[in-house]
Amino acid sequence: MYDYDLLVVGSANADLVIGVERRPAAGETVLGSDLSVHAGGKGANQAAAAARLGARTALLARVGDDAHGRLLLDTQRAAGVDPAGVLVGGAPTGVALITVDPSGDNSIVVSPGANGRLTPKDVRAAGGLLRASRVVSAQLEIPLETVVEAVRNLAPGSRFVLNPSPPRPLPQELLKACDPLIVNEHEAKVILGGAEAGDTPESWARDLLALGPRSVVV
Repeated sequence: MYDYDLLVVGSANADLVIGVERRPAAGETVLGSDLSVHAGGKGANQAAAAARLGARTALLARVGDDAHGRLLLDTQRAAGVDPAGVLVGGAPTGVALITVDPSGDNSIVVSPGANGRLTPKDVRAAGGLLRASRVVSAQLEIPLETVVEAVRNLAPGSRFVLNPSPPRPLPQELLKACDPLIVNEHEAKVILGGAEAGDTPESWARDLLALGPRSVVV
């Protein structure tokens, strides 16, 4: 019945990574390693990982008509992802500026670029992709209204998975579609209202389920 095991509706970024001995303080300059550029973005990463595991995978995203966009398209194809849903143009490709210290901790600043131009209209135009997909996965590095539109265009019997990162309050329509809603500690507390959240993953899961998702993973 389905042409794809998974359709990812999400972000595609170029990751610009520099290793540093320590993160700079405000107003400070530090020297780092040579710059390395990698294909990234929460959406593109999910699609590539699923395809490498053998899933029939497609990606609905937007990149710029630039070198970073071509890198992302080439990387998706190499991973086995069908990039038919990747739109080109409208803004430069999104970029993540990442510093990594010796312990592996990182600090990230994201310029959404073309990711911010993935619109509900784009989702409606890609209705054939959504109807052909058993599972649709999304994150929040694209506009929230675009993710909501994806839920409104799901195929009957398909499953919607959401990683709400970066986290923000979510409308009931979106929460009720999640199966599962996948969160870490920070995301759980933001969605639950911060200080009012409990102290354990079990309590977060119970409280999140009360908001309407069909299932929750912490």
